[in-house]
Amino acid sequence: MIKILIIEDEKHTRENLTTIVEMEGYRPIVASDGEEGAAAALRELPDLILCDVTMPRLNGHGVLAQLRNDPRTAGVPFIFLTAKGDRPDVRAGMNLGADDYLTKPASAQEVLTAIETRLIRHKTHQANGGMPDFSIPTPLEVLGLTPREAEVLLWVAQGKSNSDVAIILGMSEKTAKNHLGHIFEKLNVETRTAAACTAIECLPRNSRAL
Repeated sequence: MIKILIIEDEKHTRENLTTIVEMEGYRPIVASDGEEGAAAALRELPDLILCDVTMPRLNGHGVLAQLRNDPRTAGVPFIFLTAKGDRPDVRAGMNLGADDYLTKPASAQEVLTAIETRLIRHKTHQANGGMPDFSIPTPLEVLGLTPREAEVLLWVAQGKSNSDVAIILGMSEKTAKNHLGHIFEKLNVETRTAAACTAIECLPRNSRAL
């Protein structure tokens, strides 16, 4: 059974998330703060982690940093739960290596879609010989992109929308869209999917997903 670790200090949210994943047939593992959650991750080795950002003892960024530095959990899909409109938290979390984020309160459908998407992507990367290294955008500059365009494409390749990219990179959504238009022209593609595939083929592989 697929194990989902829920790290959330707010009792009502924690219980709601537990119910959502249970009803979908996943096995929930629950932690009420960051230290407890990091310990549970290393003990249980979950298939995916849902983690609040703002928590006592150890915040979500600290949890992510610990788990990404441990080979046992470095490749586990990690989704942040963040307060609505908290742009700095979103940007910092994604730059630390989170796979996705959900804005609270998230609907059951939003939670389950995010979980399913990340699990499928993780499985696909495993089957293809490893996880593309999304840590830095520099390798994408060989495609003829500027450093900023490479940053945008790096996040598009990870499934981010224009609004997501704007939040993560601290730009307007219009600017993100303009960068993407230039990327399409330089790569001679017409869709986000084609651009993302080009990026993934260009990025080096690492062993995080193995």
